[in-house]
Amino acid sequence: MDFTALGAAIAVFTGLGAGLGIGMATSKATDAVARQPEADGKILKLLVLGCALAEATAIYGFVIAIMILFS
Repeated sequence: MDFTALGAAIAVFTGLGAGLGIGMATSKATDAVARQPEADGKILKLLVLGCALAEATAIYGFVIAIMILFS
């Protein structure tokens, strides 16, 4: 059994978590802007920062998966 492929598949699942996190953050930001439209600038800044961090996590998982497969 090839355990490297299994490890790479598990590492790719970080993309699933990042996608769910970004979706939930966007949902909450939309709710917040609907409740307080005057705070949309601050909410947008925090949303972009949070999405960038979540996306970085997904990219790290993808890089680890590639490293596992080709090393």
